[in-house]
Amino acid sequence: MINKLLIANRGEIALRILRAAKELKIPTVAAYSEADKDLMHVKMADESICIGPADSSQSYLNIPAIISAMELSGADGVHPGYGFLSENPDFAEKVEKSGFDFVGPSGSVIRMMGNKVSAKEFALKSGLPIVPGSSGPVGENVHKEAEEIGYPVIIKAASGGGGRGMKIVYSPEELDNAIELTQQESAAAFGDSTVYLEKFLESPRHIEVQVLADRHGNILHLGDRDCSLQRRHQKVIEEAPAMDIKEEKRQEIYAQCIEACRQLNYVSAGTFEFLYENDNFYFIEMNTRIQVEHPVTESVTGLDLVKLQLRIARDEELKIKQEDIVMKGHAIECRINAENSETFLPSPGKILEYHAPGGIGVRMDSHLYKDYVVPPYYDSLIAKVICRANDREDARARLERALEEMYVLGIDTNLDMHRKLINDPNFINGTFNINYLENLNKDK
Repeated sequence: MINKLLIANRGEIALRILRAAKELKIPTVAAYSEADKDLMHVKMADESICIGPADSSQSYLNIPAIISAMELSGADGVHPGYGFLSENPDFAEKVEKSGFDFVGPSGSVIRMMGNKVSAKEFALKSGLPIVPGSSGPVGENVHKEAEEIGYPVIIKAASGGGGRGMKIVYSPEELDNAIELTQQESAAAFGDSTVYLEKFLESPRHIEVQVLADRHGNILHLGDRDCSLQRRHQKVIEEAPAMDIKEEKRQEIYAQCIEACRQLNYVSAGTFEFLYENDNFYFIEMNTRIQVEHPVTESVTGLDLVKLQLRIARDEELKIKQEDIVMKGHAIECRINAENSETFLPSPGKILEYHAPGGIGVRMDSHLYKDYVVPPYYDSLIAKVICRANDREDARARLERALEEMYVLGIDTNLDMHRKLINDPNFINGTFNINYLENLNKDK
């Protein structure tokens, strides 16, 4: 039972967690780095504790410092948000061993689903459809496996994420060198050189299914999202529900995700991610945390996912049933980053002027305010603009208006990129896939 919550994150997700906790009358403690003393949620929390210097390895990734902050503040639960330690099994286990509650699944589940090889092995056993690939980490039979899978193949780091530790191989002659380079990159980025092979799909879409499960055996799906518009494997625009998926395929994949949760003994919010091509779903990974794009699901279901996470962590039973969840309308989210729209270089600095869009069907998740200084040390995400309407075109038109209404002065942002993207004919028509943005940039 969480009676006092430590928020072990920063930015808009920390503010989002704080608001949900306040509505549940749970006192909050903001854990922050020296660079983040002026964050909005730090000012709004009931208490705040500095956990280290700006370097995230000494603050937001410093497990002893976070557990010490819990002990000092009397917090008995921690919400990790997304990024940082949110999918670190050691953190989850150490929190639990210290006698505190971790808002999320168990460390063992995080460990299994956080490793792409073990996650793929679980997916096979549980009946989830997977991309054809190697049976395990690459070994001496890698050339034979690549031929059986069929070129092109993609080499992936078992502990990878964020687009790092991936190389596409189009011929046998490229294979050995590509494996060696991916292993080196994986070891440097993740401390694990394990890699595996998968079939490289030419033009899939990225579709994900949101799930929610409590400790009383209740498991729900909250529909799907399309996150296909990506740059360097980072999502840019997300929407719910995904377009042009046959209803029987939807229901089939929902049922498979629920069964997988049951076999995992999964607890909390989670997301199954798939590639979707030619009416087929292929499991790629599971995120065992709240997602950046969760607001589009909230917008079409009317549910507060973070508040539900907290209720589950307090051992409450879900009061909603699957038949109670009805998808209404369409929602689209744009990720606003402090970066140059053309070069994509980060743009930290002081916010001289800031205006958030508003009106019916417009939601703004952001920690920005006038005179706030965006630090150079962390992810450049500064806001999310989410618009909902009765259908996709009305949601897109509303988003167009909202983006025009928003302005941020003092730093560069990618607002212009989003304004162009949502007016791109291929976005309007829904004729895009995960390669669309990369190909669009190559053509410039």
